[in-house]
Amino acid sequence: MARYAVIGTPIAQSKSPAIHRMFAEQTKQDMQYEAIEVAADNFDFFVLDFFANGGDGLNVTVPHKERAYRIANQLEPLAKQAGAVNTLFQSAEGALCGDNTDGIGLVRDIQTNNGIAIKNKNLLVIGAGGAVRGSLVSLIREKPATITLVNRTKEKAKKMRELFSAKQNIEVASFENLQGEFDLIINGTSLSLSGEVPAITPDQVGTDCSCYDMMYDNEDTAFVSWAKNNGAANAIDGLGMLVEQAAESFYRWRGIRPETSPVMNVLRN
Repeated sequence: MARYAVIGTPIAQSKSPAIHRMFAEQTKQDMQYEAIEVAADNFDFFVLDFFANGGDGLNVTVPHKERAYRIANQLEPLAKQAGAVNTLFQSAEGALCGDNTDGIGLVRDIQTNNGIAIKNKNLLVIGAGGAVRGSLVSLIREKPATITLVNRTKEKAKKMRELFSAKQNIEVASFENLQGEFDLIINGTSLSLSGEVPAITPDQVGTDCSCYDMMYDNEDTAFVSWAKNNGAANAIDGLGMLVEQAAESFYRWRGIRPETSPVMNVLRN
């Protein structure tokens, strides 16, 4: 039986095992998938040991995506551009390969599942970690009018802007000097996991603004609650992104693309 897992810390809240179990049942794949907590100082050993002992694929979540990028021997184009990896597998020759399906999952959930346009819109992206790195390439491909990047550490945001400056003019701001209204605000931080909200204000919520939290929970995340209470036309958590990026990883591993809407319906209910 093929073996897969998602690794990160914290990991107890992960719905990935349930998602991939439903994908496997739907597509009749003989596989198992589990969630494993892996600390940063044990990441390299765990990954190499997992594949050395017959593992077939790993999903990588907070806070290991940039480390996964560094450990991979071969990088798929999206991962190479993003500088972050959320999907690991081995090539036919045994090389450790890294891909990034976060951006595909995010864009598909925003546009296809929720009917929210990105093209020609003014975007505010909060955070400068692996989740944002993995998503910016796909967001840029949709041709937004502007992208503003805000992060607690402005220097980290500036370094990220340099990675993507050839493809899009990205503005960088600190929370203290952030100005203007936005059409789409994406929270790419993990603050919602601890019940916190980034330090933005209702002034950033434009007319018909949609707010999207890459994190998810069984109840509204702190950012989704904030958005609902501060005039957002749409307030969406990251469960759809999780399912869509998982489907893309599943396709990378198994060569078959599962249907996502039945899985999302089960998880929402």
